[in-house]
Amino acid sequence: MSSRSGSARDYETHDELPGCSASPPVPEPSETEAGGLIFYHMDLYGSKERFDIFPEEPSGQGDRSLGDIRRESALSSEKFQCSQEAGYDLEKEVAELAKMYGLDEDREKELELLGGHREMVESRRPPARTEKAGSQGSVYNASKSISPVKDQSQSTKQQGLHGKASHDEDQSKGRAEDEAESHTWSREGVSSGGVSDEWSSQAVSEEEEEAADVFCSTCKIPIRAFDKLFGEHKDHEVAQLPSAVESEKEEIHKNMCKLEEQIAQMENFASHLEEIFITVEENFGRQEQNFEVHYNDAVQVLAQKYEEQLEALGEEKRQKLEALYGQLVSCGEHLDTCKELTDATQELYLENDKATFMKAAVTMVDRLEEFLKKEVDLELSTPPEFEDRVIDFSEVEELMNSINTIPAPCAPVINPQAPNAATGTSLRVCWGLFSDDTVEWYQLCYKPVSNERRSDDQADHTLKVKETYCTITNLLPNTQYEFWVSALNASGISPPSERAVYVTAPSPPIIKTKKIRSCENAALVCWESRDINPVDSYMVELSKLTDEENGDIITESIVGIPNCEVLIHLQPTQSYRICVRALNLGGSSERSEPVLIHTTGTYFCLNEDTAHPLLAILDDGFTIACDQLENPECDLPIYDNSFTRCIGILGSLIPFPGKHYWEVDVEEDTEYRIGVAFENTPRHGYLGANNSSWCMRHIITPSRHKYEFLHSGMTPDIRITVPPRRIGILLDYENCRLSFFNADIAQHLYAFNSHFQHYVHPCFALETPGILRIHTGIATPPWTALA
Repeated sequence: MSSRSGSARDYETHDELPGCSASPPVPEPSETEAGGLIFYHMDLYGSKERFDIFPEEPSGQGDRSLGDIRRESALSSEKFQCSQEAGYDLEKEVAELAKMYGLDEDREKELELLGGHREMVESRRPPARTEKAGSQGSVYNASKSISPVKDQSQSTKQQGLHGKASHDEDQSKGRAEDEAESHTWSREGVSSGGVSDEWSSQAVSEEEEEAADVFCSTCKIPIRAFDKLFGEHKDHEVAQLPSAVESEKEEIHKNMCKLEEQIAQMENFASHLEEIFITVEENFGRQEQNFEVHYNDAVQVLAQKYEEQLEALGEEKRQKLEALYGQLVSCGEHLDTCKELTDATQELYLENDKATFMKAAVTMVDRLEEFLKKEVDLELSTPPEFEDRVIDFSEVEELMNSINTIPAPCAPVINPQAPNAATGTSLRVCWGLFSDDTVEWYQLCYKPVSNERRSDDQADHTLKVKETYCTITNLLPNTQYEFWVSALNASGISPPSERAVYVTAPSPPIIKTKKIRSCENAALVCWESRDINPVDSYMVELSKLTDEENGDIITESIVGIPNCEVLIHLQPTQSYRICVRALNLGGSSERSEPVLIHTTGTYFCLNEDTAHPLLAILDDGFTIACDQLENPECDLPIYDNSFTRCIGILGSLIPFPGKHYWEVDVEEDTEYRIGVAFENTPRHGYLGANNSSWCMRHIITPSRHKYEFLHSGMTPDIRITVPPRRIGILLDYENCRLSFFNADIAQHLYAFNSHFQHYVHPCFALETPGILRIHTGIATPPWTALA
C-alpha cells in the first residue's frame, strides 16, 4: 500500500465503495497544523473477533501480522495524541512512524512502481468508517497519509484531538456494529521492502465484497486490478472484465448452439426410434400374416393329398370287390351246374327201363364230358392286400420352408431436398428404408415436373442404384424434377415411395454493365436472370481490391435480395469486384461474371434508347457525335423514349443523394446543350425549354460566343469572356443546387437553385455537327466548394 502526502480530501470518495456507508465530512486542515497526519476511525477494526482472523507471526517487522501492526498503530496513535497534548514535536513523531513502517525509505521507489496506476491504487484503498463510527480515523488510515509536510493547518490537530476524545465513547458501539460487518481488509506481509509487499482483500462474506474489474485467466476468477499489481495474481494473465464477459457469453452461446444441435439430434433419433417401433409392429404383422398364409397353404395341400390318397384307396377297394364278386358269381354258376348234373345222374341211376336208361345215359355222358372239359379257375382274381401308398410331402416341405424366405421389401421413404444439395445441372437425391427388409438394389425414377397430363407412372429416366443416395447429372438449371424409388430383392419389388420434388440451382445471373451507376459512397447494380422459372432471391458478393489482395477474398455478402437490382453502400476512393449469385431451394448458382466498380466519383452511362436517330454513340460509350443536321426530323427509326426534335440523349438516372460531379469536353465551334433533366422531360421539345430540365447552352453568333443557362425557356444575362473547353457540372441534391464550372481555370460560371422533386438524368445535346466527350468517375474538385 502506498504512502503519500495529502489531506482528508483524498479519501472523501471512500463512501462510494460497496459495503461502506457515507462518512461524515472531514474538515479542511488548517495552515497552522504540522505533520500532515489525519486520523480516521474505522469500525471495521473495532472488534476483537476481527483481529483473531489474522494469524500472528512474531518473526520480523516485515512479517508481523496485521494484529500486531494494528496494536502498535493504536499505541502509536495514543502516543501521538499524548504528544499533541504535551507539546511534543509532531514532525519527529511522524518521522518515527514512517521509519517504523518502512515508508520513508521506499517512498521514491513506490511512486516509481505505481506510475500510471496511482489513481487505480487510490480507488482500491480500504473504505472509510460508517456514519455511526464518529469522526475518529484509525491508525491504519493514518499510516497511509503520513508525509513530512511542513505546513499543516491547526484544524487538523483539533480534528485528531477531537477524534481521541470521541473514540472511547464510540468504541463499544463500533464493536457491536462490527459483528454485523460482511468483509474485512487486511495487509499481508508488511516487509522492509515497503511498496513491493503485497496488499490483498480477504473476503469474509461474498455479499459485500468489493467489485472485481479484471478477470484472471489463470485462476478463472474475477479479481481486482490491484491484486494484479501487488497480489497473488501478479504474474497471472488477466483480461478486462467486459471482454472476458463477452468471451464467456460467446463461449456459452457456442455451447448453447451445440446443445441445441444435440437436442435436435436426440429428437430426430427419438423420432427415428418411434418409426422403428412402428416398423417392428408392421413387420411382425406382415410376418405373422405370411406365416399364417404358408401354414394354411400347407394344411390345404395336406388335405388335398389326403383326399387324393383316400379316393385312390377307395377305387382300389372297389376294383378288388368287383373282381372277387365276379369270380364268386362264376363259381356259383359252376356249382349250380355241377349240382344239376349230379341230380340228373342220380335220377338216371334210378331208371329201371334199360332202353330209356341207355338213351338218357348217352346224353348225360356227353353233357358231363362237355362240362368237365371246361377249366375251372380256382385262383383269386385279386389279392386282399392293398397297395402301400406313400404321401409326397415335398410340396409341403417347400411350403413350410418358404415361411423363412425373405419377403419382398416394403416401400422406401424418399427424403425431402436438403439445402445446397444441388447445382445448376445436378441433384443429390437421398432416401431410406425404415425396416429390416433385405434389399439387393434400388430403382430410382424421375421426370421433370410439367403441366402436361400424362401417366403418373411414366418416368423419363430409370436408374439402378446400390446405395440409398444418387447424384443425377445433365439436368436443366432452375428446373423441378419429380423422384420416386422402389426397393428390390429376390422375392420381388416393393411399392414405390411417395413422390418428392427436387429443384436444381439457378443459372448464374448476367450483370448489366451498362446500367451500373455509382458514386463515392454507393453503387446501384442491375442484372437479369438467365432462367425461365423465377428464383427465390439473389446474393451479391463484394471483394475490395487493394495492392495486397487479389480480389478473390469476399469482404462482404448481401443476401436476401428479392429483385434484380440492389443499392450497395461502399467506401469512398475504393475499387470493388462485384459478383451476383441466384438462390433457390436447391442452392446457390455459380458466380456471375464479375464487374469492377470504382468509388472515386459518380459513374453513369448513356441511355441509347433516348438518343435522337442522328446522334451516334462511339465505341467508348461516353462520346456522342453528330455529322449532319439537314433534316433533324428525319425518317430514321425512332424509339418510344427517343428525342424527336432536340438531337440529344439522357444519361442513366443518378439515384444517390449528395454531391455528384462530371465533366464534358466541348469544341469551341460546336453548339451544344448540357445539364440535367427529369425522366419525364418531353422528348419532342428542347432541353431547357421546359420546367423539367436545366441546361447550359452554347450559341455561336457573328459577334461572339453566347452562353445561356436555360430553365423553362428563361436565362439570365451572363457574359463569359473565356470560352470553356472542359465544363464541370456539380449536382448537389441536398442543397438543391446545379452548378457549372470552367474546369480548366476553376471558374464558377452559373448555378441553378432549384428543388429537385425527383432524381435527375444527365442530359446532352448537339445543335451543330460536332462531338461531346463525357468524363465520369471524377472526384469533386475542392475549388467547387467556393462557388
